[in-house]
Amino acid sequence: MMQKNKLKFLRRGFAKKCPNCGLFPIFSRYVKTHKKCSKCGINFSEYKSDDGPAYCTIFIVGHILIPLILLTEKNFSFPTMIQMIIWPIITLVLTLWLLPKVKGAFLAFQIFVKDK
Repeated sequence: MMQKNKLKFLRRGFAKKCPNCGLFPIFSRYVKTHKKCSKCGINFSEYKSDDGPAYCTIFIVGHILIPLILLTEKNFSFPTMIQMIIWPIITLVLTLWLLPKVKGAFLAFQIFVKDK
C-alpha cells in the first residue's frame, strides 16, 4: 500500500499536478510554484528543490542522448554539420520539456517523505 501511494504522489508530481489531491497545478509559470494548493491547502512554499531537478534532468537527458548519438554515429554517416545542428536542438527541447516534470516529482517526493 505504501509503495502505491508513493507512486501516485510521484505520478501526480511528474504530471505537474498537486501531489496530494491531483486537482491543482503545481506551477504558476514554467517552474515557479504556486504558494499553496487552492483545493487541498497544502503549502508548496515549504518545500525547496533548488538545483536537484536540474541535475537529475541533465542526468536523464544525457543517458537518453549519448546512446542515441553513439548509435547514430556508428550506423549512419550523417554529415558533421547536420549533427552539430540536430543534437543541440534535441537536447534543448528534451531538457526544457523534462525540467518542470522532474521538479514536480521532486516536490511530490518531498511532500510524501515529510508527511510520513
